[in-house]
Amino acid sequence: MGPESTREMLLACARAAEAAGLDEIHVPDHIAIPPDDAEGSGGRYLDPLTALAWLAAKTERIGLATAVLILPYRPALPTAKAIATVQELSNGRFVVLGVGVGWMAPEFRALGVPRARRGALTDDVLAFLNDAFASDVVERNGQPFLFLPRPVRPKILVGGAAPHAFARATRFGDGWMPIGTKPAELAPQVAELRARFAAAGKPAPEIAVMTRLPLEDPARSAELARAYREAGATRLVHGSRYADAAEFSRHVEALAQSAGSATRH
Repeated sequence: MGPESTREMLLACARAAEAAGLDEIHVPDHIAIPPDDAEGSGGRYLDPLTALAWLAAKTERIGLATAVLILPYRPALPTAKAIATVQELSNGRFVVLGVGVGWMAPEFRALGVPRARRGALTDDVLAFLNDAFASDVVERNGQPFLFLPRPVRPKILVGGAAPHAFARATRFGDGWMPIGTKPAELAPQVAELRARFAAAGKPAPEIAVMTRLPLEDPARSAELARAYREAGATRLVHGSRYADAAEFSRHVEALAQSAGSATRH
């Protein structure tokens, strides 16, 4: 997003993250920013699935992820095909499909999508994604067809807050992707979601927390990362702004240091 989202910048940042040993790179999603709400990004956003396809070709190891893909903005079948294509051509590195229902009213208006139906539309796409990745032959609008290639489906982690996100994650997904939740708030929520998954006969949920670690204070960053892990987080997604690739690389080094310290203690 923003003026930093150039070809050169993305390439340098992705390769720096890969070289530092980070697990994944996550891309955000906005599709139609209005002029009066463009501060910070200037309205410039790359399409997340197209960006991940390009990044897959420029990297070798690092996992690819969305944080988060707004599902009611997109029709189910072409979206599933794009996700399967990225997964196939990246050799299975599309590891996390973070999804959300969206919130920005101007984007829904620009798309001609009723904002009031965003929950139902999200559920429809999620149901189709699960069906498509489960069988070579699927059906849409009464028409059976082959869904090929059919690689392993990325883990579906549902963004948003309880109770709706918990119900949606239990029904359709593999876990939850909260944003800005503090460790003390996270622990009881993880316990509730684990209970829901167990009652549904599903494996324990993945919990990917989107936050910003205080990288300027390595000890505090490591302490916070440990607290999230102890509260039940299985992934920690750090997000921050950076002016250039050099600043991004400094963030990456500090993040790798904090993660290593959190793991050792």
